[in-house]
Amino acid sequence: MVLKNLNYPLDFKFKISTLASDFNITDKNGSYVAYVRQKMFKLKEDVIVFNDETKSKELFRIRANKWIDFNASYSLNDIVDNKNYGRLARKGMRSLWKSSYDILDANDQPKFKVQEDNAWVRFWDSFVGELPIIGMFTGYFLNPSYTVTGIDGKAYFKLKKMPSFFGRRFQLDRLIDIDDEEESLVILSLLMMTLLERARG
Repeated sequence: MVLKNLNYPLDFKFKISTLASDFNITDKNGSYVAYVRQKMFKLKEDVIVFNDETKSKELFRIRANKWIDFNASYSLNDIVDNKNYGRLARKGMRSLWKSSYDILDANDQPKFKVQEDNAWVRFWDSFVGELPIIGMFTGYFLNPSYTVTGIDGKAYFKLKKMPSFFGRRFQLDRLIDIDDEEESLVILSLLMMTLLERARG
């Protein structure tokens, strides 16, 4: 299946009542898009995307290709149609300074790139986050944003971490129209990236 006719912006809101990394995705009208759950106690990251919080239907599965590692990549699979969309690949050591990911299609061809907009946000978050008391509030004023660009150089999506005490909310906006299948590839990639990046800012 493909994700289509979505009403942007989409809100990613993490639950703080569970030990697992779970979050809801809703559209601008508050309607459910999906429910994302990261399996706990896995040496390799394993994420399931459900239709909603009832978890009555699995839509997608995202799995790491190796144990937690800077160079891990994540396969993006459609459970309903038994189809592989492609994968999200982390850009290794470069991510220590400024987060950067490649999005590849099912044929392993580069389609999009995700880059953090301002590396200084990461720097100050790491520095201020270590300070007593003040570090607890970095989620209100140190919030990274990320831009998804295509191989044509155009910016297609913008993902922002929204001010929040617990770092609970991200918001995704589409900047220009995109093919439904490619849109699904990007959104699945950003779901995984959000889980990886959430601990910051």
